Amino acid sequence: MPDAPTYIIGHKNPDADSICAAIAYSDFKRRHGNERCIAARCGNSNARIDVILDRFGVQLPLFLGDVTPRIRDIMVREVIKIHRGATCAEALELIDTHDIRILPVIDSENRLDGTVSIFQLGEYFIPKIREPKEMRRVHATSVNSIIRSLKARVLHSVNEERSEDLFVRIGAMDIRSFGRFSETEAIAPDKSVIVVGDRRDIQEHSIRMGVRLLVITGGLDLEEDIVRMARDRGTSLIVSPYDSATTAWSIRCASTLDRLVEKDSPRFSPDQSLRDIKKRITAHNAAAFIVTDDTGGLLGIFTKTDILKPVQTRLILVDHNELTQAVTGAAEVNIVEIVDHHRLGNLHTNQPILFLNEPVGSTCTIIADLYRREGLDPSREIAGIMMSGIISDTLNLNSPTATAKDRSLLKWLSTLAGIESDDLADIIFSSGSVILSHSPAEVIRSDYKIYEETGRRFSVSQVEELGFGNFREKSDALLVALEDLKKEEKLHFSALLVTDINTQNSLLLIRGDPDFIQRIPFPAHEKGESFELHGVVSRKKQLIPFLIGLMQSIPELEEKTGGL
Repeated sequence: MPDAPTYIIGHKNPDADSICAAIAYSDFKRRHGNERCIAARCGNSNARIDVILDRFGVQLPLFLGDVTPRIRDIMVREVIKIHRGATCAEALELIDTHDIRILPVIDSENRLDGTVSIFQLGEYFIPKIREPKEMRRVHATSVNSIIRSLKARVLHSVNEERSEDLFVRIGAMDIRSFGRFSETEAIAPDKSVIVVGDRRDIQEHSIRMGVRLLVITGGLDLEEDIVRMARDRGTSLIVSPYDSATTAWSIRCASTLDRLVEKDSPRFSPDQSLRDIKKRITAHNAAAFIVTDDTGGLLGIFTKTDILKPVQTRLILVDHNELTQAVTGAAEVNIVEIVDHHRLGNLHTNQPILFLNEPVGSTCTIIADLYRREGLDPSREIAGIMMSGIISDTLNLNSPTATAKDRSLLKWLSTLAGIESDDLADIIFSSGSVILSHSPAEVIRSDYKIYEETGRRFSVSQVEELGFGNFREKSDALLVALEDLKKEEKLHFSALLVTDINTQNSLLLIRGDPDFIQRIPFPAHEKGESFELHGVVSRKKQLIPFLIGLMQSIPELEEKTGGL
């Protein structure tokens, strides 16, 4: 759908570059006329991100924790429905007018009572040859329902709202035959509906018999004495605009829907995923499926055909290209672009997409380069946002991932944002200790990514601190949090890289298979689960390649750790 939004979204547990890239790229897209591009995130903010956004007066992107296609994404919300107590004629008119096969039946509070389908109505109207009396019965109707069904002109009516079973007969025979038939048929006159044209003798006889309703067909005018006789005898009298055959059929349509409503029709919640319901609806013969809330309130309707419609959700991934790091459900929607500066993962798409991938220090560098190449000056706010992404991801150009392009664009953005990069770096990195301001579990999950290499999954989290004092106080609790994450995600190992911004050194905390950990060739601290990594500051360029190489050098690791 052209009007469907496109969400520009970073990885789970976003860092500053991920958030800043989503904001900046959505601005770039809007400046090219793509108003429906919306910056989003699939994780919580942190103190550093909050400081950056507050400094430049920019709102936190929309939270989008799960994009798995669900029933609410494909259901029809403007439902053609009918109220309980309506007639078959009213149901048939709705079905014909809107070319549908099924109608939800609701009560006065919009709660679902059941459904009625064209097939149920058709079965009701098929003549029952072996039950001629039943063929003429109109179940649970009223004179008023018949009037509505025929759109009849009322000359006289009695107890028109009373619900009752009535029998329809056409007065087409000679008066002598009609009289004998009336006397021998075991149907009480007050349960009879007589349909007749301009046959005065039948009209008079019917009124004298005391029939419940006399229907004059063809839109004919009646003589005043016939109308007066009906009033005197308490016979309801109406005029149908149709011929006798059509009138008789329409009266049968005046039955209320109560007997036909399917009470056990399948119901679904709008939050159910399409993946989970496909098998269930494939085995069901229903013409359509009803969506209700927890109280039974009608919300929508969908068919098997709706399930096959293309998914409308569109994503642009920034700062990642691996599904293990993407928002939940990303594999089931349309990924239309990727802008990233990491290694290529195993992501597959159903069609060609725009993929911008450069070996630079920050995704914001790639986006800033798009502005500059097209001669577009970002606003002061957006320039500052992109500066922040570059500074955070390159440790103010001190990381080995920093390139000449990062330096050039950071200088260009500094002029537009009206702030020096060193001054902005001081603001960003002085925003508070992540380790002190968050629980151990939040520290581990604040900026962690899950990687997969040769069938082995592992995670690496990273935080930047001004010194290691806070880390040493919390190391035992952080190890417990790493162990919990490893078990929850069924990882081979889980690691935390704590980087000292001042010294450009890091400490590595890791929980996993002991045979793997003991092969790490860095100076170890107590318990052998903490290592000193001098000169290592980049997760992407230094730590991840090292860990992958170490894993590949131990072929038996998969067998040993497969049960973790």
